[in-house]
Amino acid sequence: MFAEVIINNNAKALNKTFDYIIPQELEDKIKVGSRVFVPFGRSKTYEDGFVILIKDTSDFANKPIASISEDLESLKEEQINLAKLMARKYFCNISECIKLMLPPGTSAKKLENRTKEKKGNFVYLLKNIEEIENLIEERTLKSDKQIRVLKFLYENDGIYISDLEILADVSHGILKTLEKNGYIEIVSESISRNPFINKNIKRDKAKILNDEQQVCYDGIKYFIENNKFSNNLIYGITGSGKTEIYLRLIEKVLSLNRTAIVLVPEISLTPQMVDRFLARFGNCIAVLHSKLSVGERFDEWQKISRGEAKIVIGARSAIFAPVKNLGIIIIDEEHDMSYKSEMTPRYNAKDLAKYIAKINNCPLVLGSATPDINTFYNSENKDCNRYTLRKRAGNANLPEINIVDLRQELANGNRSMISRKIKI
Repeated sequence: MFAEVIINNNAKALNKTFDYIIPQELEDKIKVGSRVFVPFGRSKTYEDGFVILIKDTSDFANKPIASISEDLESLKEEQINLAKLMARKYFCNISECIKLMLPPGTSAKKLENRTKEKKGNFVYLLKNIEEIENLIEERTLKSDKQIRVLKFLYENDGIYISDLEILADVSHGILKTLEKNGYIEIVSESISRNPFINKNIKRDKAKILNDEQQVCYDGIKYFIENNKFSNNLIYGITGSGKTEIYLRLIEKVLSLNRTAIVLVPEISLTPQMVDRFLARFGNCIAVLHSKLSVGERFDEWQKISRGEAKIVIGARSAIFAPVKNLGIIIIDEEHDMSYKSEMTPRYNAKDLAKYIAKINNCPLVLGSATPDINTFYNSENKDCNRYTLRKRAGNANLPEINIVDLRQELANGNRSMISRKIKI
């Protein structure tokens, strides 16, 4: 068997595939999307690359794949196909597109430079309270510090070792002695770098939809329930309750055991959206944007990949999140230019969202009070379902609007920039 490999390099001359022999011992492991190390040119070190096709014959392969990278999950075949599409559409290297789909901080060629899971030592008690009390009575345990640690662990089992040393006021040597004698176990475990660790948001409930919101919700819900693609525009004035419709649609998606991606244009808007979603859905949310540390983004990415996060919220790059069983994509403020990347590789997140929604048979929802002219044109030509929201949510009153002719203000002797009506 043979593999077509794209080398992890931005050079335009290397934006093509190279054939390699798949060693017999790796045939069951290598698949489309696998990250591999291969000999390349005259270099004495192996190059990093990605398998984008597996085939039975090759006229060019004369070197075997050296090894497969097992520290990271392989890319899906759909992601490789998306990278190929981007390379054709936006005239960029396939390897540059593939990097967008890798966990944050793992695109470096050298393993030691890649972001990894954060590890920490946690302490677990191996004795129950009766055994501890018997040991104290029998004077087998005499050290006050050791007794204090065991009693503390009975109430706080599985505590981080540094926290235990501080809270129980003991040294590391005391813990090692207890471990040696079989009283406790010190286990290395992953530590989640959780950006929501200090958030304490009160949960809320779904609000009652008005007639316009209900029509919009029912229309898009049909496509969710029937696993069909649809392109939808929610054209609603500010305060018309677009976010509440998003929340209700995602509730429906989650009830069908599917997942959701929500894109927002600006990082500054992300905390507001996250707070609304946390209040409604709790901690089944992952956030992806550049204001998080690389470690936090890596852990959020892994949470999505493991299926622990059902809702992904973020800026345009969140469209590449490794979600499984996608049920809806929502793009808020879809008119915003920030959905177009100005950095290499350049891409339009809205175009990619439409492609991803199609292959996942799920609806794409675009929301805006001032839609992009292309989106509005598509809705006029029935290429996009348009739902118009003219009322404020909760039947709130719209502000009174008056048009003032400033020329008449000048004629009446008011030479300031503010009309007399505003002054009143």
